Amino acid sequence: MCAAGQLNVKTDTLQGVGRDESRQPAVTGTDCGAGDTMCVGVILGFPPEVARELQAWRASFGDPMAEVIPAHITLITTTPTQDWEATRDHVREVARSQEPFTITISGTGSFRPVSPVVFVNVEEGFEECVQLHEKLQTGPLERLLPFPYHPHVTVAHDVAKENLDEAETVLRDYRATFPVVSMGLYEHDTNGIWQLREELDFGGDTDETQQAESTSTGGKSSAAN
Repeated sequence: MCAAGQLNVKTDTLQGVGRDESRQPAVTGTDCGAGDTMCVGVILGFPPEVARELQAWRASFGDPMAEVIPAHITLITTTPTQDWEATRDHVREVARSQEPFTITISGTGSFRPVSPVVFVNVEEGFEECVQLHEKLQTGPLERLLPFPYHPHVTVAHDVAKENLDEAETVLRDYRATFPVVSMGLYEHDTNGIWQLREELDFGGDTDETQQAESTSTGGKSSAAN
């Protein structure tokens, strides 16, 4: 199963940005936990060896978040909901309807000048990610986004221009292929920490064991950019 590493990190947003079209205000951490509202996110985690390699590259570009954010692909960025049970059931149903697929990440791109982000492209599996996003961002998670969804793997964010240029150049020939068989459902808690609530197997039932372990140990993780 591909799951994000168990990490203790504070963050305000899950990012999956491209060109601004809707101009709707973004949801931030301050919107989460207000009244009956909670915020959730959904990600695809990477195999440990790929995650470690990409985190090492991210650190080499001077990104301070390299040590606390595992490599991942965001499917649902920070999204508010007032009905946890409906949200959980919705994400479970999407997972049950999804077959495992293969991801190939290759080459680099950037969201500059809109956002100071350099990323590795999602090549194979791009359409599957888009389709998952579209299915997930409905029902209890339906909302307009400030940017159109663009699956990617961040390798440098909010660092000096020369570091962004280096990341875009050095990883131009980077390539990795791996299967994805599950996705993680996260909650943004009142302390600003992303908590893994469930790891959901594609085409199957919720991973009750991991869910129980996450609940009992207070598993903390990041699903940020």
